Parts: sequence; structure tokens; C-alpha cells
Amino acid sequence: MVWRPDVTVAAVVQREGRFLMVEEHTDQGIRLNQPAGHLEAGESLLAACIREALEETAHRVVPTALVGIYQWPRPDRDLTYLRFAFACELRGHESSLALDTGIIGAVWLTPEELEEQEARHRSPLVMQCVRDYLAGQAFPLELIRHYD
Repeated sequence: MVWRPDVTVAAVVQREGRFLMVEEHTDQGIRLNQPAGHLEAGESLLAACIREALEETAHRVVPTALVGIYQWPRPDRDLTYLRFAFACELRGHESSLALDTGIIGAVWLTPEELEEQEARHRSPLVMQCVRDYLAGQAFPLELIRHYD
């Protein structure tokens, strides 16, 4: 059997000093996360980021830079997440869209509010992505090549 990591994407969106976050039901209770999710078959990383943000928050976003690539092994679940986090700009809101199952709603939080609620984060990657974004970590999207 060939081992493969779970590839995920995350949208890091900041507006007026606050970050777009998602409150969601998980098997560990209600958690906070960036708009994020799994890469689907045949989908590019950028398209996955745009789709996940829309499905989970009803916000349209456009990725502008790669914040980082994060590898998070989960021995307790016998899997590893490989997360591609993208800095994104807001491009609109579709208030009539139904959010994904399990999503309670979108919230805008300051970095301080996020730190205060770190115990509620879906993973340690949530705060790390915010810290990296605030530190100015931004790699050109041209680092990523998608071939059809």
C-alpha cells in the first residue's frame, strides 16, 4: 500500500486588522479554522482555496501569495496533513449561499482574539499561518505549477 498525505488548502484573509475564520462542528467540538479543506481530484490548489472559502464563508476570494506549506503528522489518526496556505483578497460576498454542512458561520477575529482562543483552534496550523502572514511571509504564486 502506498502512503499519501491528506492535501489541504487554507485561505488567510485579513480585513481591517481582523482575520476571516470559520466556526465549525468537529468530532472534538466546535472549533475555529481558516476557510480550509481538502483538495479534490483534478483540482488545482488555487481553485481549491477559492472553492473552500466560498463554500465555508460565502466570501469570494482571490489568492495573491503562498503564505506557507505546512506538514502536520497525526500519529493518533494515522495520517499526515499537507496544508498549502494562501494569502487572499476579498472579492465579494454571496449572502444567499448555503454554507457547507458542519459550518456554523464565518467570524472576523483579531490576532489577539485568535491567540486567546487557541485552545479552540482546529489545529496548530491555524495560528502558525496567521503568525507567518503577519511576519510578511509571502511567496509568489508562480512557485506552484498545475498541469492539466
